[in-house]
Amino acid sequence: MADESRVTVIARFTPTPEHVDDLQKLLEGMVTPTRAEEGCLFYNLFAAQRDEEQFVLLECYENSAALEAHRASAHYKNYRAQLPDLLASPIDVTVLTPVDVRD
Repeated sequence: MADESRVTVIARFTPTPEHVDDLQKLLEGMVTPTRAEEGCLFYNLFAAQRDEEQFVLLECYENSAALEAHRASAHYKNYRAQLPDLLASPIDVTVLTPVDVRD
């Protein structure tokens, strides 16, 4: 049974056509430092398989405090400052808590 204190985040990013590569590089740059954070269980980057270019981050943290520590980190603040110029629409973020999860 999954730990009910875990927090999972799905974040969807739709870049402007001219910034697809820039956004991908920015998101890829978040992977290593975020995975090294205490409390980060996984941090995985995907590209959607459809006509419109979209990137998806699937993240899981031990608890809400670990997620908040991630959001307070220097690398997170730096990446968030760069996002507005690269996106066609605001980030679509969904924060989930486990109901019935198989590890």
